Amino acid sequence: MKFAYFDASSGLSGDMILGALLDLGYPRNEFKKKMESLGLPVSLHIAETMRGGLRGLKVDVILKKQPSKPKRWADVRAFIQRAKLPAAVKDKALTVFENLFRAEGRVHGHPLDRVHLHEAGADDALVDVLGACFLIESLDIRSIRCSPLNLGRGRIKTSHGFLPVPPPAVAELTKNVPVFSGPIEEEMTTPTGAAIMTSLADEFTAWPELIYDRIGCGAGGRDIPGWPNILRVFFGDAPAVRREGRVFLIESVIDDCSPQVLARFIDTALKLGALDATLSPVVMKKNRLGSKLTLLAEIDKIDILIAAVFRETTSIGVRYFPVERRVLERKIVKVRVLGQEVGIKVSSFAGEEVNAQPEFADCAALAEAKRLPLKDVLRRAAAEYDRRKKTK
Repeated sequence: MKFAYFDASSGLSGDMILGALLDLGYPRNEFKKKMESLGLPVSLHIAETMRGGLRGLKVDVILKKQPSKPKRWADVRAFIQRAKLPAAVKDKALTVFENLFRAEGRVHGHPLDRVHLHEAGADDALVDVLGACFLIESLDIRSIRCSPLNLGRGRIKTSHGFLPVPPPAVAELTKNVPVFSGPIEEEMTTPTGAAIMTSLADEFTAWPELIYDRIGCGAGGRDIPGWPNILRVFFGDAPAVRREGRVFLIESVIDDCSPQVLARFIDTALKLGALDATLSPVVMKKNRLGSKLTLLAEIDKIDILIAAVFRETTSIGVRYFPVERRVLERKIVKVRVLGQEVGIKVSSFAGEEVNAQPEFADCAALAEAKRLPLKDVLRRAAAEYDRRKKTK
């Protein structure tokens, strides 16, 4: 199982994604034959090129005749469904195109079944999307991350006339995604590139900590002086990607609030999206005993949690600040204990299991239902998980 991190700081398009993924080592002739067997009136030209002094792989989709008429969602969906490709490839491609059609529909005020795609709906875009999804599956990429997207600036000419950068479809597709405008007066992120990445990426983040073993470079169609039009993808084993990121600590020290109220607020904070919530005893000024309330939260939960602190407790002030964290990869494995399912939280580091703990709530409910000591149910759940591992 592999990961891919896309550095899209110099642009993002369908052909750049194809070139970068193909540059990781998938056989070029085999890929060319696969795409040309789809039944589209196209051929592929794959070659090394230079952009701003850097090498990259350029994939050109060459039309053998006039492009097909503008396509509706039903046309694209039917074509993908009958393509001779693995089901996982087709599922990914359908997701990409549906998101693209929905974005175009919002832009033009049309329902999904009435939207026509012109630029992004052409035959070469089908190759871009299906080819990218095919390479992702063939390379066994299960985790995709991407840098913030460089949208560019200026204006571009489209079938609808001149439009500002980012064009409306790209602006729709990149909602809730970190973006920026670089210094080049060009369209740097195309609708096809935006649709592929926003549909398939698990996360958009500045450089995470990576351990990679290969780099693929995909070249765009323009050689911009002083600006390498290159998309880089960093590729390696998925367990080598460490889950980490910036979160925020919210703190308030309180000495005049009922312990019952504070205890209840812990549950409230967790329901509102806090990643963690704790209370710890402190000695305050004038030697008064108090409690320090500490919440861990992602940035989009800060305002709602601070408002809850003020509404639900007697706090008259909070402080919050960013912190870095690193957590283990985690998953829940279900085992059967006394005829019922119990979850086991399994944590891994660098691909190796380092901890496995029965879920407390599941074991507590089972203990109550069976009228057994909780410690007995916890022990049975752990033993059943160990037995299951040994039989694999």
